[in-house]
Amino acid sequence: MKTENHITASCIIRNNLVYKNGIKVFEESGSALSDFLVSAYRHFDLQYPKFFKMDNLSKLGWLANEILLTGSFDKEKYKPEDTGIVLSNANASLDTDIKYYETAKTIASPAQFVYTLPNIVIGEISIRHKFKGENAFFISEEFDAGFIEQYVSNLINNNILQSCICGWADVLDSAYNATLFLIEKDKSPNSVNFTKENLNKIHQLQNG
Repeated sequence: MKTENHITASCIIRNNLVYKNGIKVFEESGSALSDFLVSAYRHFDLQYPKFFKMDNLSKLGWLANEILLTGSFDKEKYKPEDTGIVLSNANASLDTDIKYYETAKTIASPAQFVYTLPNIVIGEISIRHKFKGENAFFISEEFDAGFIEQYVSNLINNNILQSCICGWADVLDSAYNATLFLIEKDKSPNSVNFTKENLNKIHQLQNG
């Protein structure tokens, strides 16, 4: 049965800027991606030492998720299996694949090898929050709001999930872009309907 679901929070990280629910909450111009991500991590006073061992894609997605959920998500409302994660990007884990290939010419790096799958970022988020719900990672040339809306709505409307973190997280060399959404059945004071139009509207904020 089709029900009305809601975007209850969003987070965007791109162009050395961080937005939470459409409001700029952090900026550090001129920094390389790795330095910017660490600066943002420290700015938001996050405490998770494993962050520093992650590849850039996992750092980006993990950080966006932390900002997305902080002050927006009531974990006590849901069982671990009630919350899922559905992400997509254009480059899979290519950024880390290239780095790993370079190390393999001499001594292959196990620390990089473990990140040569794009869905590892989902694993990092799930471990952090003990999420055990349905998850998937899709590869597409660009953000496909219609597909995300259809796929996630099916999971929620069929009671496979009660809430879902979904969106886009992509890194290749110095280019990066993350837009994550928290989708829930219940409204919140600043929520909007979960539609492809609203997904695109939020994703396009400060895009370019």
